Formats: sequence, structure tokens, C-alpha cells
Amino acid sequence: MTTFGKYIEQAREEARDDGSAAVEAQHLLLAIAAGPDGAIRQIMAAGRLDHQALRDALDREFEHSLAAAGISTAAFDLPQPSRAPTRPTRLGASARLAIERGFTSAGRKKDVQPAHLLIGILRAEAGTVPRALALAGIDQAELAEHARRALAGADE
Repeated sequence: MTTFGKYIEQAREEARDDGSAAVEAQHLLLAIAAGPDGAIRQIMAAGRLDHQALRDALDREFEHSLAAAGISTAAFDLPQPSRAPTRPTRLGASARLAIERGFTSAGRKKDVQPAHLLIGILRAEAGTVPRALALAGIDQAELAEHARRALAGADE
């Protein structure tokens, strides 16, 4: 299995843990953060992100989105998401777009690296990931630039 395929499989596990019916961009980002790639860890560290920091940011985004609809999570004792019995196989729209943008940033399919997928995720202008990163005070463009520089350094 390719490195890229391993991230997709890990994203399926992240989606399953969330009880999600589809893999979305946030699951891809969580998979990248949990992955073994040292270069990705350095990029994520530049943005003060690791798996737990991302989880926390996504939780804040969920609470913020509910608050925008007039629902306070403090007013209810919401249960934790139930782990889905099986891993979702369907890629949601945000994941498909992130993958497409990642492949586009690589130029050639055979050149795709995890940092390309990260760039594809970070190029989103709207959605759960941009909202979560903004609430966490993470500069999405700066993080993407770190990924681009890391790729440029790898090409030299």
C-alpha cells in the first residue's frame, strides 16, 4: 500500500471514531497529524498542531457552529460520538476536493507526498477545517507555506 493509501485508511479510522458516515477533510488532517512522517510532524509543529490539538480545535468548531444556531453545549449533556461499527468507504465532498487539490499541487500523480495532501486540505477556503484552524488561531496560509517549503527542500 502506498503512503497516500495509508493516510486514506487512517482517515477512515478517524471517521469511524467520529461515527461519521463519510471521510471528510478533517479526518484526512487528523490522519496526517497522527502519521509517522517526520517532515509532516515538523510542518504541523510550526503551526502548533498535533493530533490532540487538532481534535481540540475541531471540538471548539463544533461547539461554535452549534452556538451559531443558538444551541449551547453547556446546556446539554451531550454524549461522545458513537464509534461506527464499520469504517466508512465513501469520501465526502471536502475530502475529495482536498485530495484533488493535493494531486494538483504535485503536478504528477507519482510525485504525490503527504505534504501535498496537507496543502490540498489547507487550500480550502470554507468548511470545518478552515473554521477550526481559525478558531485555534492557526494561520492556514502560513502552514501551507511551510508545507510548500518542505516540499521544495525535498526536491533539491
